[in-house]
Amino acid sequence: MSVPSKMKAIGFTQSLAIAEQDSLVEFETNLPELKEHDLLVKVSATSINPADAKIRIRSAQDKTLEQPKVLGYDAVGEVVGKGTDVEGFELGDRVYYAGDVTRMGANAEYQAVDYRITAKAPTSLSDEAAAVMPLATLTAWEALFDRLRVRSEEKKSILIIGGAGGVGSITIQLASQLTNLTVIATASRPETEKWVRDMGADHVVNHRNLVESVREQGIQHVDYIFNVADTKGHWESMVELIAPQGMISSIVEFDGGIDLSALQGKSAGFVWELMFTRSLFNTDDIQKQQDILFQAANLIDVGRIKSTLTTTLNGFSVETLKDAHQRIESRSSIGKTAIKY
Repeated sequence: MSVPSKMKAIGFTQSLAIAEQDSLVEFETNLPELKEHDLLVKVSATSINPADAKIRIRSAQDKTLEQPKVLGYDAVGEVVGKGTDVEGFELGDRVYYAGDVTRMGANAEYQAVDYRITAKAPTSLSDEAAAVMPLATLTAWEALFDRLRVRSEEKKSILIIGGAGGVGSITIQLASQLTNLTVIATASRPETEKWVRDMGADHVVNHRNLVESVREQGIQHVDYIFNVADTKGHWESMVELIAPQGMISSIVEFDGGIDLSALQGKSAGFVWELMFTRSLFNTDDIQKQQDILFQAANLIDVGRIKSTLTTTLNGFSVETLKDAHQRIESRSSIGKTAIKY
């Protein structure tokens, strides 16, 4: 495949409400230069994540960026170039990845991505069905096994707050398929309750009266909590529900403080999960993300894990990406939305 020297990309220079005309803009730019560990990928599909909206809203408040910032932290595409130190990939390979938040994202025709955080895409999924998987899968896997340090053989319980979203949906599946945990997930509407049960939840509870709802299931305390919805808003409920010597993890940052001392009596712990940490700091174990994506692709291809795709938007355009941002900002979506280029 011949690779052009220029490409189309979509980004932003100011933090504007998504409905405003210039909240996202199309522009032409040079193809990214490859570092020694990089793959050059011709992007065929991406998906929308809360991270896209958060970065758009926060990165250029009261200023104008000199160069547009390009979002997009999930992608599927074809390898069309590679750096000098790349191992295990060939031109033409179909790959999937979440990427690196410090670099140009997937809202472009081509993207450079470190091969160590990339894997060959599941063969059983379409581009759009595969594109919704990397970020959520990496987040869920790292939270379960790296942050909470769940052991697959232990017969304990986990409460997933925000069960119907992208990360919650994958966490339910991984916990159900790879551990002996009793999986409790929150949902507050009939359609979301059905969704989380289909994902594999053993119990469904309502986040609006969380403590009561959990205990109505005959469950006094839970050994693990993973919060993907609202850390501060659910803090007191989590403190009440966590078991002695239990662990809480969250991906949702917040303003102000929380009473971390409230966990002291139970000798319980709290730990953050940020999927971008390994790439941000080029950690010694950065290649573990490739391994996670490789294992996830195998689980998908043998039918143990399924894509959380619920909506596909077609066409790489400002209008399509604005539609995707509006959907993620509504906070009422089930599963994930993909954009097929």
